[in-house]
Amino acid sequence: MKFTVSLLLLGLLLTGRLAVAQRITLSGQVVEAATGEPVPFASIFVPRTSTGVTADQEGKFRLSVEGAPDSLAASSLGFITLRKKLTAEPAQTLLFRLKKGGGVALGEVFVSSRKPENPAFRILREVQKHKPENERTALTSAEFDSYNRIEVSLADIPKALANRKVVKDMRALAARHGATAAADPDAPLPLFASEVGSKVYVKYGPPLHRREDILHKQMRGAGPREGSVLSQMLGSNFQNFDFYPNWQNILGKDFISPISAGGRLTYDYTLQDSLLVGQDMCYKIAVAPKRDHDLAFTGTIWITKDKYALRRIDVVASEHANLNFVSDLRIMQELTPPDQGPGLAARTRLVVAVQPGDKQAAMRVRFTTVNSGFQRNTEHPGNFYDQPIVSTVMEPGTDSETSGLVSGLLPRGATEGYFDKNRPDTLSLNERQTFAVLDSARELPAVRSTLDWIDLFINGYRRLGQHGLVELGPIINTFAYNNFEGARFRLGFRTTPAFSRNWVLQPYVAYGTMDNRFKYGLRASYIAERRHWTVLGGEYRHDVEQYALLDNDFLPDNNLFVAASRWGRFKEGLPIMRDLSLLSVQRDLFHGFTQTVILRYQNSVPQFMVRTQPRPGSVDPTELTPDKLHQTELVLESRYAPDENLVQAENRRRAIGLKHWPVFTFRYTFGTIDWFRGNNTYHKYNLLVTHSLSAGHFGRLNYRVEGSYIPSEVSYLLLKAPLGNQTPFYNINSFNLLNYFEFVTDRSVSLRLDHHFEGIILNAIPGIRRLNWRLVATANFLYGGLTAANKLSPVDGRGNQFLLPSLGQAPYIEAGYGVENIFKFLRVDFIHRVTYRNESPTTRGGNAPPNFGVKVGAQFRL
Repeated sequence: MKFTVSLLLLGLLLTGRLAVAQRITLSGQVVEAATGEPVPFASIFVPRTSTGVTADQEGKFRLSVEGAPDSLAASSLGFITLRKKLTAEPAQTLLFRLKKGGGVALGEVFVSSRKPENPAFRILREVQKHKPENERTALTSAEFDSYNRIEVSLADIPKALANRKVVKDMRALAARHGATAAADPDAPLPLFASEVGSKVYVKYGPPLHRREDILHKQMRGAGPREGSVLSQMLGSNFQNFDFYPNWQNILGKDFISPISAGGRLTYDYTLQDSLLVGQDMCYKIAVAPKRDHDLAFTGTIWITKDKYALRRIDVVASEHANLNFVSDLRIMQELTPPDQGPGLAARTRLVVAVQPGDKQAAMRVRFTTVNSGFQRNTEHPGNFYDQPIVSTVMEPGTDSETSGLVSGLLPRGATEGYFDKNRPDTLSLNERQTFAVLDSARELPAVRSTLDWIDLFINGYRRLGQHGLVELGPIINTFAYNNFEGARFRLGFRTTPAFSRNWVLQPYVAYGTMDNRFKYGLRASYIAERRHWTVLGGEYRHDVEQYALLDNDFLPDNNLFVAASRWGRFKEGLPIMRDLSLLSVQRDLFHGFTQTVILRYQNSVPQFMVRTQPRPGSVDPTELTPDKLHQTELVLESRYAPDENLVQAENRRRAIGLKHWPVFTFRYTFGTIDWFRGNNTYHKYNLLVTHSLSAGHFGRLNYRVEGSYIPSEVSYLLLKAPLGNQTPFYNINSFNLLNYFEFVTDRSVSLRLDHHFEGIILNAIPGIRRLNWRLVATANFLYGGLTAANKLSPVDGRGNQFLLPSLGQAPYIEAGYGVENIFKFLRVDFIHRVTYRNESPTTRGGNAPPNFGVKVGAQFRL
């Protein structure tokens, strides 16, 4: 009988029919369905049982269960509970995407204490007391290894966009890879991911200097072209947060830090618990803004008990903060233990969602930074910190070892790269599925075409042809209309690195329907050396210009200003036909200091009737102004921006980030003219100082100081004409109530103030608060004059005077106030003349300068 039973048991085992208690291991992650962000501390459980576990801070979980449950559920406060079916597999990985809703609103709970003070306040006072020893500026320098990951996706995709080919192709690709993170119709759509490994060196100032040596780079998906501005922002330099200063400039906005000295005016604090962060026992304090429209955070901070150092911070920008286009902003940062010295960021996560409108898709960008191998106070000598980014990936190499780092893209068909074997942190299930999709996404033509159009919108150029040798643009300059040229049509392009890494050519041709003239030009630049950005340049241009703009040496050199200056009342600026020939050399002599030398020849033909009154001692009292002006000039320009970050973008470079120190620019011009039947020499000196200052709760002040001095006797056309504005549009660089040529000076000092209150006042008005309007204030000052030798007064062909004398003893002052952020991009300014009111007509059309004006502007500010 025993033998029979034994045979029966053996048969059951061999046929797999014996019921044995099975153990299943379940792991995965819980994320928000709409954003893909982790849901921290979510509950994971087997329905109708007591078996369950709590997810960690990143929404990750691991659970072992016995038997064969048919499903697993996940829930969290404010989300709808989600169930997923299980199989008989012994190890299963699941991704829960929870949708908002289903939460239970909790009533208010008031906690009172017999103590007269909030216990969190005592802790915050200790934080301020220990700040000098805990903040990183207590160090002279630091260096560390840094790993940076950026993931870009589209979220909240509207139905119209979801039906487009590019989105359908990506969804189908995700489904083929079994990636539920991107296959579901309402899931974020991955576009691009990058990983960068670098060595970072920091020298604490002032000013602060950072150098980053990029060692490895790996990109997935249809991301930015190699060498573009975005591709240079993949490293550590642009995810650097320090919450010890009172104000944090994030995305160009000043947020007040939760641990600032005046934080109690903005935040409510609640001491919640004491718990370990690593080996440090910490106070856990919840923070929330008193006014939800302020630029402040909601979240949690952890302060160590022994040294009162910030150990960890996890915050989200206030949902109703007065921000444009940013629908989500989250920062998590964990600092090194205080027993190692002042806190340095060991791990940082920044999440930004940019959404143009409520019914439009949001672009979500997640930055993850993991730092290790910290060394403190190991300063390097000399000019070691002068170059912010040093990397072989910035320039194509000449051998296979370095050139393999250029694109950073995985080879076709490859499944693993450098970071798949050497990544310092573990990818979540959501990220692993996303990476699997992106490895194939760049092969989709619809994806590449869409990103090309995005590049056109951002940079203003459209790359042409399969090889992309040239870019058409700037598109914004293609058409303009003014009262001198009529309809102006312009066609131009510039070469790309595919054409040449060192040469940049920019030709254009234009035509006006009213003046019936062709205009044309060519600019060429040769990058002789990149480390110090040594550039040789040349230009020839035959085009109609405005005298009113020529002597404003420091006007921004950008496509938007050039395009705007071609519209409207062109004749008021005194048009000339100018032939310009120019040679230049530019080089960075040391960090922040750029020297430029320019040699130029100008042949200018005025397009208006003009002569001058007889000069003192002139033999011919009817002496006329020649029909041409020949100028040969040597220009020396020195620019010093001590904390400016410059990144190389293909064969160009741009300044990135906020500058905390003023920028100084000095220009000296030595010129000769063939005027009044003789050769005359002249000198010009110009100094410009620009800066942006944080005013704390009261916003940000931008100021611009400019000085000009011409010691020589010259024609009025070579004097300084403070830039006026005879258009209905606001111009931050002009005196907005001045007519063109209303004042002419050979020595002057000007100050322009532009203050943005960032909603601090209008946010307090209930009806206005919903509009997110912001107050602005402006003030412009001009003081100067003319020497007796330069006070000749030009008259037109009919003998009528059209230029007023220079400034008198009093300075010219105009002040204004206004509202910006109307419909998120409009600005309206109301400006008053404070001095020189009720002046006589100063224009050729007999227009008197206004005492009051309303100017409208367009701008994009977060």
